[in-house]
Amino acid sequence: MFVTEKLRTQHDRTVEEISTAVSKFHQRGQKFRIRHGSTNSTRQTATKGKHFVDTGPLSSILEVDKDRQTCLVEPNVPMDHLVKSTLAHGLVPLVVMEFPGITVGGGFSGTSAESSSFKYGVFERTINYIEIVLANGEIAHCSEDEHQDLFHGAAGAMGTLGVVTLLEVQLRPAKSYVETSYHPVTSIAEAIETMKNFTADMSIDYLDGILFTQNQGAIIVGRLTDSTKENEPPRTFSKAKDPWFYLHAQEIIHSQPNATSTELLPLVEYLFRYDRGAFWAARWAFDYFKTPFNSLTRRLLDSLMHTRVLYKAQDASSLSATYYIAQDLSLLFPHSGDLINHCTQTCNIWPLWLCPLKPTPHPTINPFPASGHGASELLLNVGIWGPAPTKRRSEFVAINRDLEAKLSVLGGMKALYAHTFYSESEFWKIYDRQWYDALREKYGATSLPSVYEKVKGDLGAKRGIRDRVLDVRPLGGAYGVLKAVRYRYSDEYRQIRRASPT
Repeated sequence: MFVTEKLRTQHDRTVEEISTAVSKFHQRGQKFRIRHGSTNSTRQTATKGKHFVDTGPLSSILEVDKDRQTCLVEPNVPMDHLVKSTLAHGLVPLVVMEFPGITVGGGFSGTSAESSSFKYGVFERTINYIEIVLANGEIAHCSEDEHQDLFHGAAGAMGTLGVVTLLEVQLRPAKSYVETSYHPVTSIAEAIETMKNFTADMSIDYLDGILFTQNQGAIIVGRLTDSTKENEPPRTFSKAKDPWFYLHAQEIIHSQPNATSTELLPLVEYLFRYDRGAFWAARWAFDYFKTPFNSLTRRLLDSLMHTRVLYKAQDASSLSATYYIAQDLSLLFPHSGDLINHCTQTCNIWPLWLCPLKPTPHPTINPFPASGHGASELLLNVGIWGPAPTKRRSEFVAINRDLEAKLSVLGGMKALYAHTFYSESEFWKIYDRQWYDALREKYGATSLPSVYEKVKGDLGAKRGIRDRVLDVRPLGGAYGVLKAVRYRYSDEYRQIRRASPT
């Protein structure tokens, strides 16, 4: 275990400053937002104005307790830094978000399902307790034993019930490698059935899948191991010369369509295997700029192909508001084929990501099966990320709303980090407004924006001059690249990379 008095003293001082700032907003009756310095959300977020509380300094790991297998973490610690610290003690978080820049606080407040979520659920389910500054400035501690309703309610609520300032994260013993197996599938139905069968095998540590087309996919199984294979070096994906993970998986099942292939990945390489290319999202940047997409161009542009840099480009360009569909839709396994087929007809985006998910007990903002649809059954999260088949803003919104409507009919729910185009009445037919509003009243959080206010998309308001200019191709993309390049070669990015294990 390590903990320093200096870190703890600094933490308490920072939390007191946040508490004082929040209290002043509360006394004036003003709503405020939280500025934490980074985001992996695909939504356009408000970043200007005076009504913000700055939590940026909360970026330290205060304690790693090897005996209890826990760590005490401030909310702005990114996943790669957390993993590096816990691995030094032979431990790893139960759920690790696959983009290294996603923070602990972001995973808790914004919903994160990853390849170990079929065993453990979303990231919030691996948190033992939180420290939170309530909307009146009071500092509270929440767990299963204290303020249990707020502990569950704050998870996935986008910071709308208070400012989370500290979290205790569950850990497990780590091993050196992940034995990774690629199981080819040749249809949507086979992919769903194969994945469902694997979820019953508790010897598996990680499980996800990629559907490249309707007729080609891979279910990917990971098991922690310390064993190595003679004459077979572990596979890496973090270097410029390495392939992007999804392309590597596709090549494997293309070359061996009727056999399972297995290889070793170093643990950190596995955990952040989708960092380069942001799964496959960066592929569309090549199309946008009419740039050849091959191993040479990917290698030449590699410094811009990591998720931290890509998100800077996305945020600056505004393309995610008009061009790029980003949806994570969760529903019961028996209904997932209907959703995927509907997606094929509506937007025909490939690849799709498949991630089985242990549901969060109700009440919650996070995805859970609708009443009467099997509340204890596993969900399947379908990640739909790609360019919309239209350049018209109205049609872009219509496609997203169509996906949302289909998901509702099938009894599913979506992760709210992504695009949300529900009307307010539609939104609260899906999410439990009575429970949520009661929590806001009980803990004085009505001075904060509601979760709907935080996540709602722009359904009809006129776009400003800046946004309309950036909509003109390739101005938006070029501006995004400029911002990404400046960030990539900034002191901030160099410091982050020095602390990263990859």
